Amino acid sequence: MHLPELMHRLHAGLIVSCQALPGEPLFGSGIMALMARAAVSAGAVAIRANGPADITAIRAEVNVPIIGIYKVDLPGIEVRITPTLEHALQVAAAGADLIALDATLRPHPDGSLDGLIEQIHRRTGLPVLADVSTLKEGLAAVACGAEFVSTTLSGYTAYSPVLPGPDFSLLEQLVTALGPQDIPIIAEGRIATPRQAARALALGAHAVVVGSAISRPQWITASFVEALKKAGTA
Repeated sequence: MHLPELMHRLHAGLIVSCQALPGEPLFGSGIMALMARAAVSAGAVAIRANGPADITAIRAEVNVPIIGIYKVDLPGIEVRITPTLEHALQVAAAGADLIALDATLRPHPDGSLDGLIEQIHRRTGLPVLADVSTLKEGLAAVACGAEFVSTTLSGYTAYSPVLPGPDFSLLEQLVTALGPQDIPIIAEGRIATPRQAARALALGAHAVVVGSAISRPQWITASFVEALKKAGTA
């Protein structure tokens, strides 16, 4: 899929992150594929998926763009979203249209971020989505060749703010700084309501990713249970 078409298909749309962790009841590629199919049937313009097995299964179920990641815990390394070229190659081979990776300033196991992005472009021909936690990281990622930037990791680095909701401030900063360069900014991270998603779009997001609030029933159930507990003790 060519970059202009990908940008067009994502524009102003909802991207659903279909992921389940080992040990969770919905863990499994078949289940995630059905989750993705349900999301697309309701209007999702793309799916964000983790790991070759899930990406392959989802690719067989839907014909929308897939943002592929590969979460890996490496000893002594904080970066865990598609940390190496090998992980990116596996994501590409599984059928992803866009490769997302941790583009924070933390050390990367394969060396420099620009080298990793250059190798991904050369070996896969796919565009890169940089998951960042600060404006500085977003600017650096674009300088390294990333075609998209996402607010995914705000609150997940030691130097970014831990907020109860989305980091709209970072979104605005990225849109202001990178919008003139026609870099699409993806809003992701703790977006839990349709109102928050709409606000992200109004602030200039190219598209909005929602994960837990759609695809993790444990999280959704827990939020209702907590609200009822508070109401019962009020």
